Parts: sequence; C-alpha cells; structure tokens
Amino acid sequence: MRRVVQFSTGNVGRHSLRAVIGRPDLELVGVHAASAEKIGRDAAELCGLGESTGILATDDIDALIALEPDCVVYTALGETRPMEAIEQMSKLLAAGINVVGTSMVWLVAPRQTEDWLRAPLEQACRTGNSSLYVNGIDPGFSSDTAVHSALSLVTRAESVTVQEIFDYGNYDDYEYTGTAMGFGTTRDADPPLAFQPGVITSMFGGLVRNLADHLGVELDEVRQRFEPWYTDVRIECVMTTVEPGQLAAVRFAAEGVRGGVAVITVEHINRLTSAAAPHWEYPPEGLTGIHKVIVEGEPRIEMGTHLSHPVLDVTDAGCVSTAARVVNAIDWVCRAPAGLIAIEDIPPVELIRGLMW
Repeated sequence: MRRVVQFSTGNVGRHSLRAVIGRPDLELVGVHAASAEKIGRDAAELCGLGESTGILATDDIDALIALEPDCVVYTALGETRPMEAIEQMSKLLAAGINVVGTSMVWLVAPRQTEDWLRAPLEQACRTGNSSLYVNGIDPGFSSDTAVHSALSLVTRAESVTVQEIFDYGNYDDYEYTGTAMGFGTTRDADPPLAFQPGVITSMFGGLVRNLADHLGVELDEVRQRFEPWYTDVRIECVMTTVEPGQLAAVRFAAEGVRGGVAVITVEHINRLTSAAAPHWEYPPEGLTGIHKVIVEGEPRIEMGTHLSHPVLDVTDAGCVSTAARVVNAIDWVCRAPAGLIAIEDIPPVELIRGLMW
C-alpha cells in the first residue's frame, strides 16, 4: 500500500484524486489546495465523491511532508509559474518523497530539458534519494508511447507525424489554455503567449528531439510554425464566447527538419466548436477529438486514439487519461532509482498493474 498526497484538485487533479481514493493499493493521506475556498474541505467533496474520506485539504506543504507519504501526485499548473513549481517539487523530492505529475510538460522528455529546469530537480532527487516522473496524454502518450507502437509496425519510416485534433469548446479552462492560445484575441493583438517566438519549440521541441534520438536520426534543426484562424460569426461555448473577428482556432507544430524536409512533426489543431476553421482537418465523423500518429513508410501506418466516457465530456475524459498516465506509475516510481524518469525507463507492463479489482 503506497501512501499518497494529491497536490491540487483542478481539471486534472480532481480526477487523479478520485483515482487514488478508489484504488485498493493506494492510500490517500493528504491533499494540497491553494485556493481559500477549497482549504478545509474533504477530499471526497473536492472530486465529486459522496462518502467522506476524513482527509481535509490544506495549503501547508510542511504538514503534508510530515505525513511521510511515499509519493505526491503533482497536478498544479506550473507552466505559468515555473520557478515556484520547481521550488515546490524540489522541496518534496529533497524530503525523500517521490513525485509523479502532469505539470511542467517540458519534463515529459526529461533528458531534453534545459539546465535551469533539470538541474535543481536532479539535485533534489539526489538529496532525498527520490524520483520524479512527469507525463500526460499530449505531451505524453501520443508522442512517447503510441508513436513507438506505430513505428514498430514498419520496416522503414520516411516521416512521422503526431497530431492532436481537438475541439476545445467544452474545455472549461480559459484561464490557462484559453488565454495561452489567444482565443478571443484580434488580429492586431500581440501573439498569444503560447505562440511567441521559441515557445512552441520550448514546449514541444523536446518531444521531437527525443523521438529523433530513439530513431537514431540527426536533425538539422527543430523549428516551429503557427497559424491562427479568426471567425466571422459569434461562437458561444464553455471555453469562452468569441466575437466576429476574434481568434477561434489554432494550428501549430514543432518540426524536426533534415535536409530541408520535416521528418518528425508534433502538431496540434485546436478549435472552439466544429464551426471554427472548417477547411482544417477534423477528427473522424462523430468524434470531437482524436490523438493520431501517421507514419509514412513501408507500410503506411495511421493510428488513432479516441477517448470517451458515459458521463463526462471528451475533454474531461482526456483529463482522466492524463491523470492515469501518472497515477498508474506510482508504485514503479516508488521503487525506481533516484532521479528524473522518462517513459522509456518504465517497463510497459508496470503501467497496467493494479487496474482491475
């Protein structure tokens, strides 16, 4: 039985919290919440469960460390406050507590991260003899697991493209995703945060370089591209309301280039409702989102991953799967050698243990 603390209860955290409470091989011992309205509330209430757990949320990290958990599930948004997130993660790791997380997506490919991020976390792991593992669905599964499966089916690959094609209209996260992508901004506004020079390659370029390393391919460069789409009609959705002339869809990618040709591409096509960017590629008919891998090679491979749920919207289902990518690794990470862990370090069968009870 692994003793676990859940760190944050937002779009992903509430699902990882629910998963931890439900699994018989994990014991929830603490919950961190930063907002005043969540502090003091029972963990069950924070993730929509009816039966009280007796575990109340706190913002006191030292009190959570004193519980001596085996692992912390860190899902607090870190990309907008990276130095604070590094400090929090480092404090936990240095105290001898393993961390799995979905935040700080640069760490999905930890060997490709820059020193400012990697060095303090590696030092904290050495100090506490602890491990850190970060993953998700994209970045994560589609670009480090599904792509490997697709490539294993060809005798020669000419190029590989990893895509997320998703309608974000029902994703209730304008505060981060919406503002970062610039939904609702006008043509004369400054480039959205996520698409300023170098940001796409910073966030997704590590995935491209990592895959190139696995393929034994030497790239000439990793470049980024970005294309906005502005609506001429009013679009209302959960994410936000977009007026005529405002941005309602984006297409962007990090591309690994060899000989002037993009041979490894990680691309997103994200829109607000199906009315946006009608000339861009859609998911298969009847679906609102898909993660896809295309390998041009011998033979050509196209592999799609579609998520669904009997109650939740597909974007929420994606958050459940994002949580699963780290919750399912808790036991192995607790047994792993100290340091930063990449998905390729974990035997695949270790990610499915304990899922059926």
